[in-house]
Amino acid sequence: MASSDCRKDLGLLAMRLGTGSVLFAHGAQKLFGWFGGGGVDATAGAMEHMGFRPGRAAALAAGLGEAGGGALLALGLATPAAGAAAAGAMSGAVAVHVPAGFFAMSGGFEHPAFLGWTAAALGLAGAGRYSLDAATGNCLDRSWVIASAFGAAAVASAVVVTVRQRAVAADARAAAEGGGASPGPAD
Repeated sequence: MASSDCRKDLGLLAMRLGTGSVLFAHGAQKLFGWFGGGGVDATAGAMEHMGFRPGRAAALAAGLGEAGGGALLALGLATPAAGAAAAGAMSGAVAVHVPAGFFAMSGGFEHPAFLGWTAAALGLAGAGRYSLDAATGNCLDRSWVIASAFGAAAVASAVVVTVRQRAVAADARAAAEGGGASPGPAD
């Protein structure tokens, strides 16, 4: 193997391990309450407050997209599906943070956008030689897997974000009319 191929594969391994670990940790906070997270029940309440309804289903979907996608990315297994799932989960987080602008220090969408973008790039690029995909002959890293995983993630993300936007708008209208609805999204 050429030196540049080895460097590329080591770079993909480092990127997969870093991105996958961060995604896994965020998902584990939502699902299990690990790393200072609230677990499914607290996350479900927060999701409801942010306009994702029903909150429990949204919490499970976000947690599984992050933890599952992150773990699979780190391992380099089913990399296209893992990257698509994680990117899809991050699109929901981006939708919540957009009103605060770009930078994370002001509550913006910088961090979830970067994680989603990196997960998507890994899903498209493939896991490289040092991965379970390579060890299994890339049976889960095929063109049709890339197309179907990213297509499904894009459709699901569009639906989830659109439904959330409608819920947030309805909550804002109800609050303006004095209906006592819960406030809009919290960062």
